[in-house]
Amino acid sequence: MKNKNCSRPLKTISFCLMLCAAFLTGSASAQTNSSRILTSEFKWSADRSVKMPYLYYLPKDYKSDRNKRWPIMLFLHGAGERGTNLSRVAVHGPLKLVNQGREFPFIIIAPLCYSKTHWDNAPLLGLLEHVTRQFRADTNRVYLTGLSMGGYETWDLGLAYPETFAAIAPLCGGGNMIDPIVTRNDKPEAFLSLPIWAFHCDGDPTVPLEESTRMVDKLKKLGCAEVKLTVYHSNKHDCWTQAYDTPELYDWFLSHKRN
Repeated sequence: MKNKNCSRPLKTISFCLMLCAAFLTGSASAQTNSSRILTSEFKWSADRSVKMPYLYYLPKDYKSDRNKRWPIMLFLHGAGERGTNLSRVAVHGPLKLVNQGREFPFIIIAPLCYSKTHWDNAPLLGLLEHVTRQFRADTNRVYLTGLSMGGYETWDLGLAYPETFAAIAPLCGGGNMIDPIVTRNDKPEAFLSLPIWAFHCDGDPTVPLEESTRMVDKLKKLGCAEVKLTVYHSNKHDCWTQAYDTPELYDWFLSHKRN
């Protein structure tokens, strides 16, 4: 008899615990599905004025052949050339070769990045829009290249707006690994058809070769039709002297056109 009487309180306690558990579960569910998560909106706008000085080069036949439209090469310098001295834009790259007497079948646009700043996509796109109105430009043949800091921006700008460029050539730079994935999803046709030729030195002490190899490998895995990397055997950061002195690079540019 004693055992039977003792079992009743135990059953009562168990039942109460079950009720408590059910109540707590219901409360948690009610909180989750209630209006604890709200919606709102923040509106922000900013007007900014950007001044971007640039050097430019016109092919020797530009003025005589007024019916021809010319390809554009946008060249982006490295961090060492930043400042207010516009002539430093021609220290390296295609304009250096122009100063040495080289002729090019391109309109070359070489903007200046001020001290303590970095390249920014929006002003560069604005500059391209400006020069395509200013000059007789072939908008289906716009090429992008840059070295070091300009190489990073070449990856960034080229992958963000692949529909704008017929081909890009980043030198001793690198990029954000998420950018190819985002553009692959947003602009698959333009992204997959963007020709890319990267250059780097295997012993680069400033920007490791891995910065270029991982981008090239990622793009190949994502299915880009034409991606290649030229690696020079050197312990210097400077791969641009040899790369820009390669006639095949400019022939490669001209072999590509956007429809």
